[in-house]
Amino acid sequence: MRILALDLGTSSVRGLVLDEAARPLPDALARRKVEVAIGDDGRATLDGPGYLAALAECLDELAALDLLRDVGLVVASGQWHSVVPLDAAGTPLGPVLTWLDTRPTAPAGMTGPADPDDFHRRTGAWWHRFYWSVRLPWLREQFGGGKIHFAGLVEYVFNTLLDEAVMSVSQASGTGLLDLRTVDWDPEACELAGVRPAELPALAPPDWCGRLRAGYARRWPALAEARWALPSGDGAASNVGSGCYDSRRAAVTVGTSAAVRLVQPAPPGAELPPLPEELWRYRVDHEHVVTGAAFSGGGNLYAWARREMRLPEGPELDRALAEVPPGGGVPADPRLGGDRPPGLAPAGSGVLSGLGLNTTAVDILAGLMDALCAQVAVNVAAIESTLDRSVEVVLGGGAVAASRWWRRAFAVALAPREVHYVRNPEIGAVGAALVAIGRLDGASGLERIGRTDEDESATATRSDRPQYPS
Repeated sequence: MRILALDLGTSSVRGLVLDEAARPLPDALARRKVEVAIGDDGRATLDGPGYLAALAECLDELAALDLLRDVGLVVASGQWHSVVPLDAAGTPLGPVLTWLDTRPTAPAGMTGPADPDDFHRRTGAWWHRFYWSVRLPWLREQFGGGKIHFAGLVEYVFNTLLDEAVMSVSQASGTGLLDLRTVDWDPEACELAGVRPAELPALAPPDWCGRLRAGYARRWPALAEARWALPSGDGAASNVGSGCYDSRRAAVTVGTSAAVRLVQPAPPGAELPPLPEELWRYRVDHEHVVTGAAFSGGGNLYAWARREMRLPEGPELDRALAEVPPGGGVPADPRLGGDRPPGLAPAGSGVLSGLGLNTTAVDILAGLMDALCAQVAVNVAAIESTLDRSVEVVLGGGAVAASRWWRRAFAVALAPREVHYVRNPEIGAVGAALVAIGRLDGASGLERIGRTDEDESATATRSDRPQYPS
C-alpha cells in the first residue's frame, strides 16, 4: 500500500507519495505555490477556491505520472488557526484569514474569560485576535451578521472533496475553542466567540475516515477507494515527523514561521501536564497534546532579507555568512509580522539597530536569524521548567534546511543542550502519515549538529570591506 500525504501550508500546497512505512518515494512530489495577500492594515488572507484549485493541480500531476496507483490511505498536515466564513452550502463568503492576519479585534465592551488562567489551562489558548474567540465576532461584523458557518482552510478543502464534513480534534484545538481535557467544544470559549456548536464543524471520533465524493473519484479514480485519515495540525505533524514524539525531545521547526514544541501523552479525561503562562497547547490527536511557542518570523525573514537586499544565493551566501560569528549580526527585533499569542505587537514591529557605514546586508540577515534563535532558546527553557530534566532539540523545516549557518547558530543559542537536525524536508507530511498509521516513533534520520563556535570557518576574522552593502 502507498500513502498519499498532503501538506496544506501557508506558502505552498504539496502532495507526495510515501511507502507503507511513511518514507517518501523518489520523485513523487507535486507542489504549487500559493500567495498570501498581505496588507498594511494587518491583512493576511488566502483565496479558498484558488487554494483548492492548487491542490487539485497537484493531484492531477501525480495522477498523470501514475503515482497515485496503489494509494490506500490519504493523510494531511494542515495549517492551524485559519478561518473562513461559509454560507449554508459551504461556499466561502470571503477570503481565508491566515494565522498572519492581525486585524481582528474583540467586540466593544467584552472583557474576556471569567478566569483567564483557567481558560488558558482548559483551552491551551488565550482570548486573543489569533483565535476564533475573537476572530468569529469580528468576521460577523465584517459580513453584517446573519447566518454564517465557520471552518478552517483544511475543513473547507476536505469538506469540498469528501463525502462527510468533520473537523479533527487536532485542527479544532488550534481554534482556541476546544477543551483539551474533555476533547469537546468549550462552552465559555464558544460564548465569547458568539457561536453555537451547530455553526462549527462536527468533531470527528478517533476512528473516522472519509471517502472522495463521486465527482472527484471520477477525476482521480486511483483514489476512489482510498481512506482519508483525520488531518493533523501542521505543528503537531512536524514534531512527529522530526522524531519528537515524547518529552525527551523538543522540535524547533522553521518554515514560513517558526515554533518550538514538545509532545506529551494526554488521553481524554486525564489530567493535563502543567502549562506555563507564556506557552500554548493544542492536540496532536485524541491521545497526545503538544505544548510550545510560535513566532511570526521564520523563513519569511530569510526570504525578505534575500529579496529586499538582493543577497546572493547558494554557496556565495553561505561563504558570506560563514564570516559572521553567532551574535555578530546587527541587533534586531524579528517581529516584522507582529507577535504570535500571547503577545499583541502588530505587524510592522520589526526593528534593526546599531547600523553603521560598514554594516552589510549579510550582517542584517544574520542579526534577524540570531534574534529568532534567541527567542527560541527562551521558550525551550520555559518548556523545560515543567520537566525534571533538559531536553534534546531537533531542528527541522525548509528554512533551516536551506542554511547551514542558521543550524549552527541555533546550536550555539541552545547550548549546552544536544542539538540534532533532520534532513527530510517533508517532516509535516511524513508526521501526518505516522500519526495516521499509529507509528509516532517511526521517524528517523537525525544527525547531531556541532556548535558554530567549534568550527574554525565560522569564527574567521571578518573583512572590514562590505561585500553586500545594504
